[in-house]
Parts: sequence; structure tokens; C-alpha cells
Amino acid sequence: MRDPGNGNIQKINFDDQNDDHFLTSIETPLRVDAFKLDDELKIELIENKFKDIMEILGLDLTDESLKDTPKRVAKMYVKETFSGLNPENKPKPTLFNNKFNFNEMLVERDITIYSYCEHHFVPIIGKAHIAYFPKDNVIGLSKLNRIAQYYAKRPQVQERLTMQIANDLKETLQTEDVAVVIDADHLCVASRGVNDVNSSTVTSSYGGKFQNPEVRKEFLSHLKK
Repeated sequence: MRDPGNGNIQKINFDDQNDDHFLTSIETPLRVDAFKLDDELKIELIENKFKDIMEILGLDLTDESLKDTPKRVAKMYVKETFSGLNPENKPKPTLFNNKFNFNEMLVERDITIYSYCEHHFVPIIGKAHIAYFPKDNVIGLSKLNRIAQYYAKRPQVQERLTMQIANDLKETLQTEDVAVVIDADHLCVASRGVNDVNSSTVTSSYGGKFQNPEVRKEFLSHLKK
């Protein structure tokens, strides 16, 4: 993978149609009444709205292949693709006492990320790499995957996703010594706009000890295969 550098966030223009790629906040933009409706009602409402979209596009919803698509899409949006919007789905971290006093870098790499670009609602597909220096506690390895995937399952900007994962782990582990790197392909670049299928985007967040160039270099060396 490419060297993600110092993780500074910059405004990136992804294509020649002035579709600027930017984030407005580290927090996902949500209305105050975002959870007023229960999941079943959301599914019903989205089903009706998506049916309208398909009909406007000219699709024949009496066709056997298409008739159940609105319901499938609605259920997928609420229960899977965007389930990370609901805080009730946030994984509960499993922490273990650091009985061995392990104080070296712990790295989990190649965590599969599937997210959706909040500008065009098309997939972001990539890998997340996470590292931290344990203190009093270590976290169950599978929880690193679950935390990364929880924040990925919402409309996202990759910079925000990177910071949300890092901030959650800092709070959970009670340490600033956390690093997160994400290397991902954006289908809003590959399947539309400039149609560039060869580029990928790398974002990073380095806290605490990882701001030391030598420590960062060691971390990045673990990501090479």
C-alpha cells in the first residue's frame, strides 16, 4: 500500500464535474429526530419511496424479477447497509486485563470495509488497518473488526470514517496511542465521473506514540506483504 503520510485532511476533487469531496463534521450528520421511527416503519416508508424511484426510471414493477426489489432494498438499507446509523447497533467492547503487561504495538490489518459514499450513495470498498499500544486493558480482536464495520455501515466520507474509528478506540482503550489507516476504492470515482478504476484513497489518523516518525514507520512496515 502507499504511504499515507501524516494524515492531514485535505479537500479532494474527485472528478471533472465539480463534485467536491469534503466533510463537514467528525460526527455523522443526523437530524435530532433520526430515531423517532422504528425499523419496521422505516422499511415500509423506504420501500414506497424506492418503488417511486424505480417507476420514475421506467421500470416495470410487475415483472417477476423486479416486483420485490423495493422491499429488498429497504430492508437492506435499514438492517444492513446503514445499520451503523443506529447507536443501538454499536458493538459492546470486550476488554481484558493486560495481565502480561504487554506494552508493544498491537496491529490488526486488512479489516474489510464496505461503506457508502454520502455524496452519491455508491460503495466504498477497502481495508482498514488498526494499531494501538495496550495499557491496563486489551480489546478482543474481533471487536476491532466490529467497531470498524459499525462506523462503515452508514453514509460516509473516508476521512470521517477514519477519525470515528480512531476516536472510538481511544475512548474505549483510554489511550491516545491509536493508529488507523484506511485504503479504499470509491465507486463514485470508478463507476461514474472520471471512471478511474485504478486509483485508491488512503486516509490515516495517528495519535500519541504514533506521532513519532519511527513508531509510525514500524506500524507501516507491518502493513507490507
